[in-house]
Amino acid sequence: MQYVTDPKSGNRLSILGFGCMRFPLDREKTEKLIVEAVNGGVNYFDTAYIYGNSEATLGTILHKNGLRDSVFIATKLPHQKCKEYGDFDKLFQAQLARLKTSHIDYYLIHNLSDIAAWRRLCEMGIESWVSEKKASGLIRQLGFSFHGTQKGFVDLIEAYDWDFCQIQYNYMDENYQAGRSGLRSAYEKGMPVIVMEPLLGGKLATGLPPKAMQLFKQADQDSTAASWALRWLWNQPEVTVVLSGMNSMEQLADNAKTAGAAMRGMMTDGESSVIDSVTVVLREAYKIPCTGCNYCMPCPQTVNIPGCFAAYNTSYAMGFFSGIVLYLTGTGANRPEMQQRPKFCIKCGACEKQCPQHIEIIKQLEAVRRRMEPFWFNAVIWLIQKITG
Repeated sequence: MQYVTDPKSGNRLSILGFGCMRFPLDREKTEKLIVEAVNGGVNYFDTAYIYGNSEATLGTILHKNGLRDSVFIATKLPHQKCKEYGDFDKLFQAQLARLKTSHIDYYLIHNLSDIAAWRRLCEMGIESWVSEKKASGLIRQLGFSFHGTQKGFVDLIEAYDWDFCQIQYNYMDENYQAGRSGLRSAYEKGMPVIVMEPLLGGKLATGLPPKAMQLFKQADQDSTAASWALRWLWNQPEVTVVLSGMNSMEQLADNAKTAGAAMRGMMTDGESSVIDSVTVVLREAYKIPCTGCNYCMPCPQTVNIPGCFAAYNTSYAMGFFSGIVLYLTGTGANRPEMQQRPKFCIKCGACEKQCPQHIEIIKQLEAVRRRMEPFWFNAVIWLIQKITG
């Protein structure tokens, strides 16, 4: 494992961090992954209050195996849940209990999208609350995660003396949200930049269009698609830690191997050109920029929004038959009691308010319905139900 020094704190951080949003359902499997990651040198673990049981799972495993002092824990304040000053402490104390820890090493304001959201928190007194927690050592470093616009990002990093920030960044999102310009702006201010969604919810690792995989294999038979994506990031000196939501030993081993050989400026012009060509192929294939983060869920009408979008994108990237199979299984279309298809959307807009990608979900669900439910679709569903009973 290779490490980089956080210029704000002096902490020595592994360049590969463990993203804890998508832990395996099997607790024993998760424990083995975390222990193996720490033994392999990973020392930065990122979770959040809203990631289901993630905080409690991480805290329990680290405590059980005596690993708390070997790692840096990053978690996030769900600021949308804060209506008054007392809510900061209420949520924070719950997080300390879940994580079985006396302090948080890297604490983030979760999904701080613009300066207006920050000013709202300031009016509630968050600056004095943070000062108190930092003075007592309960919070060591304060930052924010971001899913807004480039201008919004620059406004935020100028508004407060942040210790670090976290942005979505990968070769498909080079000019999206904070983007490369935001990355450089933070770096110039001396802020460590933590990168999330380096594989775009796994899309840059598995399920790539055959043409994209062919481009990678022609350039390097031995490197995985995930390795290409991670090397593209670590090639840039502005990137501090790259988070990967690893849920198998194979993924952990591959990412750790890539991290062990990573160097700033390591990619050749030819390799950068391959990434550019793959990007073109992917832009043609993936129509909806959904990462499968599930922030839009649960839908009040039980529509499986990420599942619908995954099937739709697959129908372009891997062929219509692959997409329709995924659509049938992902939405339960062949089960009359299931209501996870786009037709059940009532256009309430609750999902769009939560989407960090700012996808026009209602509009895109209509596009999914038109493509994935052609004129013969209901007849096929009827036939499947007759055959299977």
